[in-house]
Amino acid sequence: MFTAAWEFVVNCNWKFPGVTSVWALFIYGTCILIVERMYLKLRGRCPVLLRCLIYTLWTYLWEFGTGLLLRQFDACPWDYSQFRYNFMGLITAEYAVPWFCASFIVERLVIRNTLRLRFHEGPEDGWSQHCSDAGGGRRRERSRRVRNDANGYLKGE
Repeated sequence: MFTAAWEFVVNCNWKFPGVTSVWALFIYGTCILIVERMYLKLRGRCPVLLRCLIYTLWTYLWEFGTGLLLRQFDACPWDYSQFRYNFMGLITAEYAVPWFCASFIVERLVIRNTLRLRFHEGPEDGWSQHCSDAGGGRRRERSRRVRNDANGYLKGE
């Protein structure tokens, strides 16, 4: 998907030809899981633009590390050698803005919505701020009632 969008932006190719690998699912899937953990640790400590910069740097580090490992087995699915600002053909600075924008979208849309999913009963969901006052108990009861009225998986607010 990303390479097809890049091909369109750079060459205005309306065919949207893209290149991918099964490795990409593992590499970027695990990357976003780590970004989710980062979000949970950083959300109250630094502003969103700084978090997105951290996520972008992490993505570059993860892409470089996994690419270097896969290259040892001649299995790295990408080669950025043709880009002007590449490093060892494994990462390229030309993708910094798209990675930054993608990290913003991931935090605002993907992570925030997936953290609302609940597959168990109980207060520990990784998303709620836990209240020790009496109002917090009523809130939990109300959200449990809304969740049960919906589909049992979405956390109601």
